[in-house]
Amino acid sequence: RRQRNVKPGNSPYRAVLDTLELTENSMKLQLLNTVNKVPLLLEVSGLEGNMIRVRINELKPLRPRYEVPDVLVKEPPTVPLALVSRDEGSVEVSLSSPDQRLVLTAEPFRLDVLAGRELLLSVNSRGLLVFEHLRQRKDTFMAKVSSAVGSAWDTIRNVFSSVFQSLVSSQAEAERVQAEENEEGMWEETFKTHTDSKPNGPTSISLDFSLPGVENVYGIPEHADSLKLKTTERQEFVLLIASCVSMFSQTVLGKVLDYVQGSSEEPQTDVRWISESGIIDAFILLGPKPTDVFRQYASLTGTQALPPLFSLAYHQCRWNYNDEEDVRSVDSGFDQHDIPCDVIWLDIEHTDGKRYFTWDPNRFPSPRDMQQGLQAKRRKMVAIVDPHIKVDSDYKIHKEVRSRGFYTKTKDGSDYEGWCWPGTAGYPDFTDPEMRSWWSSMFSYDQYEGSTENLYIWNDMNEPSVFNGPEVTMHKDAVHKGGWENRDVHNLYGFYVQMATAEGQVRRSGGTERPFVLSRAFFAGSQRYGAVWTGDNAAEWDHLRISLPMCLSLGLAGISFAGADVGGFFKTPDPQLLVRWYQTGSYQPLFRSHAHLDTPRREPWLFGDENTWLIREAVRQRYALLPFWYTLFYQTYRTGEPVMRPLWVEYPADVSTFAIDDEYMLGGALLVHPVTEEGAKGVTAYLPGKGEVWYDVHTYQKHIAPQHLYIPVTMSSIPVFQRGGTVIPRKDRVRRSSECMTDDPYTLYVALSPQNSASGELFVDDGHTFSFETKNQYIHRRFTFANNSLTSSNADPRGEFTSAAWIERVVIMGAQRPSAVQL
Repeated sequence: RRQRNVKPGNSPYRAVLDTLELTENSMKLQLLNTVNKVPLLLEVSGLEGNMIRVRINELKPLRPRYEVPDVLVKEPPTVPLALVSRDEGSVEVSLSSPDQRLVLTAEPFRLDVLAGRELLLSVNSRGLLVFEHLRQRKDTFMAKVSSAVGSAWDTIRNVFSSVFQSLVSSQAEAERVQAEENEEGMWEETFKTHTDSKPNGPTSISLDFSLPGVENVYGIPEHADSLKLKTTERQEFVLLIASCVSMFSQTVLGKVLDYVQGSSEEPQTDVRWISESGIIDAFILLGPKPTDVFRQYASLTGTQALPPLFSLAYHQCRWNYNDEEDVRSVDSGFDQHDIPCDVIWLDIEHTDGKRYFTWDPNRFPSPRDMQQGLQAKRRKMVAIVDPHIKVDSDYKIHKEVRSRGFYTKTKDGSDYEGWCWPGTAGYPDFTDPEMRSWWSSMFSYDQYEGSTENLYIWNDMNEPSVFNGPEVTMHKDAVHKGGWENRDVHNLYGFYVQMATAEGQVRRSGGTERPFVLSRAFFAGSQRYGAVWTGDNAAEWDHLRISLPMCLSLGLAGISFAGADVGGFFKTPDPQLLVRWYQTGSYQPLFRSHAHLDTPRREPWLFGDENTWLIREAVRQRYALLPFWYTLFYQTYRTGEPVMRPLWVEYPADVSTFAIDDEYMLGGALLVHPVTEEGAKGVTAYLPGKGEVWYDVHTYQKHIAPQHLYIPVTMSSIPVFQRGGTVIPRKDRVRRSSECMTDDPYTLYVALSPQNSASGELFVDDGHTFSFETKNQYIHRRFTFANNSLTSSNADPRGEFTSAAWIERVVIMGAQRPSAVQL
């Protein structure tokens, strides 16, 4: 509220150039708020890889302000800064390239980033820098003095009042400060029936960035709207990674966005980040290409972990499968109807009274046998483990957390408790490294009774969810390790839950097996620990459509392993919607069906023979492409480039791609345009690329680009096109699970460019261990078609691995029928 009342205009902040310290690593100087006279410290660094870091903190805070830990994979290496010029009102420095310069204007404070003569970005050009300094409440301070000096209080109060008055420039200023002290929400707020105490007072910060010449910006991962951010007066987001991609620059680690389109004739986008606490720590990623931005972001926060192969296949989930017999029945159903499936999931009802790490003794009395039964089919199981712990003195996990002092605390120092699935629950403090280490140890086979190496984990409700809390989450004044309030660390909570859970799976295997953990909450860097899904959607066509830009936005923020619940979690899909959702989900990174407890059963074979056939074909397409999916995930593990990506990533010069989010690319080879409209008789797909060709993957028909192609569709249609000039590996012998296909042969699909050439890659390893990383046990091949010859070469000579699979067949699209073929 206070931040929104600040309007664009002259900033009260002045750069004190006399305090300038310029070293090879950074430029430091003080910023002075000319109204309240509180000094800040500005530090600007050039980073390797064409990035800039801007940090602003109080020069001398009353106590440390929160700084986000554990997100950066390492402290980013800097590049030398060199002074270009300096006068009474400004300083100009160059970065690693002489053409790249930073111009700092003193009054009002402003920072401009230039490449040659082109202005790329301005900081605080709209004067919206606000940094609420830490302070001690005036009446609290006076009360403490009163308690100390007793009867001398009147004298002390008069002296203090005189001193206080002397600190302000005028009576009007004194009244302004007094009004600020008493402003609603400064030291306490009420949300419905909840009171939020603020013992540290107001601590919010904000900073604005202006992008001249920019009309299209993308980011705010998982926002349920078009991929391209819309012009609004105000957009608010929590649980958030802030990734604003424009001119292929990004800003990381914000919480709330004011996004306003400039009003001048030249396009300009203005972005304002607001946070309730902490410091300003912004990274500006200068690209210039989209792929450069992804690599830059990955160098800061890490790349998507290479998932085990099975997790890229199909997952069957429901709240809840009733018992072990129900699990066996569902498992058999996939075999009886010849539908591949790799994983069956168990929701909260599998536990003993919502006590995580346990099994219901009546419904799941033999969990190891159940898991071994799935393993015999070469399938896996995922069970839910949420971060709220039932308060029960007989429950081992609760007793351990309480006795070790690992619960998050209330402002008064007692264990914080809230209401969630088990009833009254405590919330372990996952910001505490010692707590996380203990949590990881609970996944060992001797601690998590009934678990096997075939069991993987799902972290839900990890925002955290508190049914009776403000905004259905934890109170902001709850206290974490180090005395930090939840308002400081809230967005990191789910990040740490997934981190600790993934580490637990790694530790239980002695460090050899790759984990699979699905999380609902996430933060910058969550990609290092597993997958994310878009939360509790509904069986509605709008929710099917919006799953595309939601997943695309996650990919732009580094989280490639993402998907939406197939069929919709709430409500009941009709057969048409369910089929279209399977067809869409089969071409999204995470392919999982899920449904609410109160919805009718919706296993794929329950909607009649025709719909069973349609769903089967969609799932089989996914399994045939698993070599391609796995290779894409290896590439994103190495580069940070998203698996599922907007068209403009591949075609950044084509303005026609900038607003498209109903179709997308998988890597650089496949273009997918799912059918997401009810009753659709056709779709229009844009095929980009001047001088390029595209091939329908089902008919092999060639289409010349660029064009908007109308495609008639039936219920069996999934419009997918392979880009001319690419080679895609497939396994066309689809079996009941991905592991059953390990030794099956490959088919190479070669789509020729107009120049009669093509190339592609294949990555192969054991599909589940870290040996590809620790022992270089992998195969990485590059296939090249040129001069009427297809060759295979070693894309990475470091890798060495033996596979029983072979190349059985080659399909060449766009070639004239040869008179002879020579091997």
